Amino acid sequence: MAEVSAHRAGDRAGHPLIVIPARMASTRLPGKPLADIGGVPMIVQVWRRATEAAIGRVVVAAAEAEIADAVRAAGGEAVLTDPDLPSGSDRVWQAVCELDPEGRHGIVLNVQGDLPTLDPTLIRTAYEALVRPGADISTLAAEIVVEDERTNPNVVKAVVAFDGASMARALYFTRATAPWGDGPLYHHIGLYGYRREALARFVRLAPSPLERREKLEQLRALEAGMTIEVALVDTVPLGVDTPADLEKARVALASRAPFRD
Repeated sequence: MAEVSAHRAGDRAGHPLIVIPARMASTRLPGKPLADIGGVPMIVQVWRRATEAAIGRVVVAAAEAEIADAVRAAGGEAVLTDPDLPSGSDRVWQAVCELDPEGRHGIVLNVQGDLPTLDPTLIRTAYEALVRPGADISTLAAEIVVEDERTNPNVVKAVVAFDGASMARALYFTRATAPWGDGPLYHHIGLYGYRREALARFVRLAPSPLERREKLEQLRALEAGMTIEVALVDTVPLGVDTPADLEKARVALASRAPFRD
């Protein structure tokens, strides 16, 4: 695990809590959280990456008991959530309310449960973006370097004017090729940080018109006037959605050296 030196995990601003939502329902890869990677379930690999970030408490928000049991058997912490919740954000919020009714955790980081090869430094980067003045939510983006991805609607673009900076406010998110004209496009990475009060507000909002049109949940926050700080990173983590992705993750982790600061 990465060692915390100047800032111990419990001393960080907002007393951050990392929550990993997970559920068994997956049309392309049934039982995905329990898929074996390196001799342990995928959700345990994701829990390990989040623990390696060394910024605070890590909890898996499980829709089913099998997931929670796997995490606890590995020494992790898990909480059961309603399997009928509509989104990962709702699952995260329900876990936060159950685990921390006193409100000690002022910052919540939402790490997807299908990122077993995630570099833990990306979680720390999302945290650092969130603690900047005025940010309600934080997320990540990387410059698109594969030409076909510029027009691929499955690659969500973050419209952000970095202009040489490593962090800037999101103006929009879209499946279209945007913005128009010469210059870089940015691949949005679905890892989020929330101020606790922002997450509470977000899950109470109804799905918004642009959210429904683009099928992008983060547009609900922008349409409601919330600010999203985006950090520019140099890698897009592998999301495991198919059997082919699962094989890639197995190969990547088989040759993986421990992450370092």
